[in-house]
Amino acid sequence: MTHFEVQRLLVNYKTLEEFKNFREFGAAELSMKDDLEANIIENDSESPFYGIYFGKKLVARMSLYRIEGKFDRYFEPQQDYLELWKLEVLEPYRGKGYGSALVDFAKSFKLPIKTNARQGSSDFWERMGFESSTYQPSRDRGESPFVWYPLGVQEQVSAAPEMPTIESSSSI
Repeated sequence: MTHFEVQRLLVNYKTLEEFKNFREFGAAELSMKDDLEANIIENDSESPFYGIYFGKKLVARMSLYRIEGKFDRYFEPQQDYLELWKLEVLEPYRGKGYGSALVDFAKSFKLPIKTNARQGSSDFWERMGFESSTYQPSRDRGESPFVWYPLGVQEQVSAAPEMPTIESSSSI
């Protein structure tokens, strides 16, 4: 298997230009340009963006955020986890292991990982060892969460409150 070097991407205008090469499927939630521009303005030195270069060309990228355990509604035991967003590989480089290399890099932190399957990517996530999470409307709000469990971690059994019912009233 080919080894690819995953790099933390710099928060700068050169990276912003490189992001323009990605298709982003026209979906607002896949747009990393806005995220990057916000970080340039804030001068954030801890970039959540990672990528793989082929020569000098950025060919694969993702966002990786660490979520504090107090916000964990996916994993048991409750703990810090990673949220993987916006994984994308440029068309000519697909099927060559770049996406897998990014996911393996995220797994190397040995924390549970949550992502959302988009654009028919469910098969990819399953090949990478992710499982479809039990859908909970109040938590997932239309998302399609896939999760990866490191050893000793399992799905959190939720005691999520039922959605409130709205009773009709004639005084409206």
